[in-house]
Amino acid sequence: MQINFGADDQILFEQYGTIGLIRLTRPKSLNALTHEMIKAIRRALEAWKDDPSIAAVLIEGEGRAFCAGGDVVEVYHLGRQGKYEFQMFADEYSMNAEIAAFPKPYISLLDGITMGGGAGVSVHGTHRIVTENTKFAMPESAIGFFTDVGASVFLPPLEGHFGIYLALTGNIIHWGDCLQSGIATHAMKSEQVAEFRRVLFATGDIDQALVHLEYPDFETSADDRALIADCFGHDTLAACLSALKDAAATSSFAVSALEVLAKRSPTSVAVIFEQMKRARALPFKERMQMEYRLACHMIEKPDFYEGVRAALVEKGTQPVWTPASLDDVTPEAVDQYFSPLSHGELEL
Repeated sequence: MQINFGADDQILFEQYGTIGLIRLTRPKSLNALTHEMIKAIRRALEAWKDDPSIAAVLIEGEGRAFCAGGDVVEVYHLGRQGKYEFQMFADEYSMNAEIAAFPKPYISLLDGITMGGGAGVSVHGTHRIVTENTKFAMPESAIGFFTDVGASVFLPPLEGHFGIYLALTGNIIHWGDCLQSGIATHAMKSEQVAEFRRVLFATGDIDQALVHLEYPDFETSADDRALIADCFGHDTLAACLSALKDAAATSSFAVSALEVLAKRSPTSVAVIFEQMKRARALPFKERMQMEYRLACHMIEKPDFYEGVRAALVEKGTQPVWTPASLDDVTPEAVDQYFSPLSHGELEL
């Protein structure tokens, strides 16, 4: 049974037995979330949380991506006109919080590219299923933004400072790293997804459907994970970079990490490090409110527009960051991104 919660042909809502299905249907855009899609998902969650005919929710993507993130190109073009999409971020982060608080099982099939906003509509749920096709990343530092959609919640707790490494570098990881780090809860071969869906829709029994599971090990080697633990656990960003530079004498992994960080927005890297540090002392609600402040400040600054231009609008060009060096990003400049908003805080 198909249900209309809005967003037209960008997203499909159906009910199969006791399962509510959310299917992202923008494969040419890698299922990037538009504001209309975000609002539609919120309507569905609101309707289904108290609906006795719905026992669980399944979210999946059409094509080779689960969801490659939020549609930041839309935000870019509006911002260029002086129309800042504060409400889109408020709605998206509220949706992330609603998924985390959803009173029923919420199952995500991460069978493909899962980045940024794709993490936000999946990682906060109860069941996160990856396959050999999964490519997971929080790549916001590459576009002059920050790790949002609740990254303050799910990245800091990862063992061995693995989440801090992911946040700062934006590097892609695969199904083994996702499963073993705790980003995912289950793994299966992509060829088993159809059978999982068939059993789930027919029976409504998640445990019965989760039969053909795989247990891939970390793709990141034990030595490299030990290096991450040693280098990304310091109290200051400068100390982390110094440790990486020391390790680079004998580690190609450290060399690669430094090369990646050198390409990222210096402001983004500094803000993300501070975000991850501050998040540890905050409850869930305040972490999301902090992210909303960061988002609102970020989309008023030049690096976001420069990063999106270079990566997504004029694809393949080199961004020119302002400032160009981490040495020029002052603590006072970083603090400004965490300051209260003149137009009001996120209400959760």
